[in-house]
Amino acid sequence: MQTILIIDDEASLVSSLTFALEAEGYRVRGAATGESGLQAVADLHPDLVLLDLRLPDRSGLEVLEAMPRENGEPQVIMISAHGDTRAAVKAVKMGAADYLTKPFDLDDLLHTIHTALERGRMASEIAFHRRAALRHSGLVGESAAMQDLMATIDRIAASGASRILVLGESGTGKALVAKAMHAGSPRAGGPFIEINCASLPEQLIEAELFGAEKGAYTGAHQRRVGLVTLADKGTLFLDEIGELPLSLQAKLLHFLENGQYRAIGSTRSLQADVRIVAATNRDLAAEVAAGRFREDLYYRINVICLKIPALRNRGEDVIGLAEHFALQYAHEEGVLPILVDTPVRQVLAAYHWPGNVRELKNLIERLTILFPGQTISLSELPPEIALAGQAGQEETNVVPEKGPSVSSISNTLASTERELILCALRECGGHKGRTADRLGLSRHAFKRRLQRLAID
Repeated sequence: MQTILIIDDEASLVSSLTFALEAEGYRVRGAATGESGLQAVADLHPDLVLLDLRLPDRSGLEVLEAMPRENGEPQVIMISAHGDTRAAVKAVKMGAADYLTKPFDLDDLLHTIHTALERGRMASEIAFHRRAALRHSGLVGESAAMQDLMATIDRIAASGASRILVLGESGTGKALVAKAMHAGSPRAGGPFIEINCASLPEQLIEAELFGAEKGAYTGAHQRRVGLVTLADKGTLFLDEIGELPLSLQAKLLHFLENGQYRAIGSTRSLQADVRIVAATNRDLAAEVAAGRFREDLYYRINVICLKIPALRNRGEDVIGLAEHFALQYAHEEGVLPILVDTPVRQVLAAYHWPGNVRELKNLIERLTILFPGQTISLSELPPEIALAGQAGQEETNVVPEKGPSVSSISNTLASTERELILCALRECGGHKGRTADRLGLSRHAFKRRLQRLAID
């Protein structure tokens, strides 16, 4: 049972609110002054406080400022008279969740309380995830797959292994895994250097890795220090190593075998003590068979192999990740975090996420910018995600023996699907072909849906 504390000196209002809120299942306590209210916060640890701006002994703003609030709790809703609106807005800037102006409607109050408590719950969960993620450089997840991955990262990080291969689809977080292994290793005090092997022209990768002397090639107007040198006593993360040109693979292999290398244009051999973490979304064994990747280099970097699960294989982590990103982007944008209602949670959990965590992160960033502080419903989701997520639900949902009938669930899904298709049609100007393409459907499949849903 959640506890609500009302700090207001108007006895009749406190009495009526107590009656109404207890009827909704809340535990309610009251305080008539700011001082007694602060003591009640310390004693009761309420989930939410309804705080009047005008109190006999001090202002509500002073009480808000003095109130101990760990991890954003308790949530505070200010109660103001008509003339106090400016002060109420100031209270929100100071950390209050919202404000209500007297007289207020009971339904509005209940909705505001529900939203604030949900936001507080989400903030507490994210604070917990963040504390856990600090050890793993931002990796978030409570699924068995992620817990196994984090435990493996801890073991590898603490070991003396210096050649590690990280495999995973694009967007699964290979760079975060590399950073986590560095942060948990004896090399954590040294540098973490990252290079994307696919982002540079072939002629520049060698200079970027091993350095170059002045005049060694056209455009080398000054001596360049290579990333291998900078990563000495630390970790060098080679992302997309499958894109490394064959001509450079032999030089990398030489460095991996004895720790020695030469800058371009130099006759002097240098030495570096570097842990190499390589990552790719390619099947390197197939690349070796096709002659695009050296077999000896493959076995040299594949001393320890770590595979990151795709997001679709750990669907129970989707909502936790969404809430984590919601708070992150709300903080960056200086707005209230978005919330997601139950149908959206179900769709997000059922969606296939071909772009993995990166796709989910981009979605939450877009929704935070477009709908700050709002509760996201299915109509705010991109139609391609909403429809695909619902299709996934239809495939995996099991109807319980007691509960909604199959027909009622089908009707609900059909109604939502109809709304999403109409929305997509409007955005495409009524053009059926473009709408079908946007929704990822064939023309025939889209036509059948229009007929089934009676959309003219």
